[in-house]
Amino acid sequence: MNHKICRSPDHVASFLASFASSPEVFERGGKGFGENVLNFYKHVRDHDLYVTYVIIPPQIDRSKAAHELEDKYLPVGVYEEKEDGIVVRGSQMLGTASAVSDYLFVSCLTPLRPGDEDYALSFVLPINAKGLKFYARPSYAEKSPSTFDYPLSSRFDESDSLVVFDDVFIPWSHIFVYKNIDIVRAQFHETPAHVLGNNQAQIRFSNKLKFLIGAARKVTAMNGIDKIPSVQEKLGELASIAASVEGNLLASEYNCTIDKNGVARPDPRFLYGVVGQQDIIYASTIRILRELCGGGVLQLPSSYKEMINPDTKDDIYQYIRSTGVGAEERIKLFKLVWDIIGSEFGGRHQQYELFYNGAPFVTKGYAFRNYGYEEPVKMVETFLESYSLPTQVEELV
Repeated sequence: MNHKICRSPDHVASFLASFASSPEVFERGGKGFGENVLNFYKHVRDHDLYVTYVIIPPQIDRSKAAHELEDKYLPVGVYEEKEDGIVVRGSQMLGTASAVSDYLFVSCLTPLRPGDEDYALSFVLPINAKGLKFYARPSYAEKSPSTFDYPLSSRFDESDSLVVFDDVFIPWSHIFVYKNIDIVRAQFHETPAHVLGNNQAQIRFSNKLKFLIGAARKVTAMNGIDKIPSVQEKLGELASIAASVEGNLLASEYNCTIDKNGVARPDPRFLYGVVGQQDIIYASTIRILRELCGGGVLQLPSSYKEMINPDTKDDIYQYIRSTGVGAEERIKLFKLVWDIIGSEFGGRHQQYELFYNGAPFVTKGYAFRNYGYEEPVKMVETFLESYSLPTQVEELV
């Protein structure tokens, strides 16, 4: 079950390690910000602390810059500057697993515009900081009657939260970027942070796809349809998807470059190639899994209790089974698949993967900017140079 959850501790750790590898980026802002980055990185590393992040402003009016909104403190911004730190006010999303972490990293990944300087921040704070509030969505685990009925919801739910900063004090020692739009962007893209963070994300995504196609393969074998050519075609499509994602991940690592600070950066051509298709890839995988399951995920007992109740268990064991496979094994598999494709937990993951790195134009923009068109353009230009306009009418031989 490695890398099944979206915000495991190694994700933001990749960002922090990248920041620490390039303290000179933060030093451009003055005030010893680069030293702050190094000190915090060493602190969480040495004490094995779990850091999550909120780096997206709330969805209030995306047509306006932060400073153009009716209320200045809707996104998190500087409310007051003091000698020993700053006071921030506002909100930020999407605090995945933040409620169970040790520290919160706060910044803004979406592009900021001139005039947004009060929101051009990067800082960390402990989860128990005074004035810090978490408004979490309903817990899927809490609603799960048992692990047998909801094996994923009951054990792998991550609490997504709106995070509110009700005049929260941040000491200078916990600030990485202060009122600097250029450095807020540079922390992600001039350091290895964005590529290393997405390297972790693609390891997670690749393993997640393997798990899904493993479930699809078991379902088709259990139903006795895995010998049918049309079913094999669907399984082959899933195999192609999973192999392509894993192949791009391995290619990005194999073709990495070592930057001036000695950090191995995965090749963004292959890394962002998958990022740009992630919304389509996951949706296609879920669609095929649904098709292969058919109505089997709907014809299940309401809970495990019907399997142990003396009045109902004989019917369940008699009628919900497969050739050579008992009721318990079949129900266990199909309950798992339903948790992937039909439960609230499954729906959350589908929505999450659609927008994991932002809107489709954002993710495909990463692929556009990082592919490296020089090579293919040069190929075309070389070919065009291999022939010229005839000086007279030529006959085809």
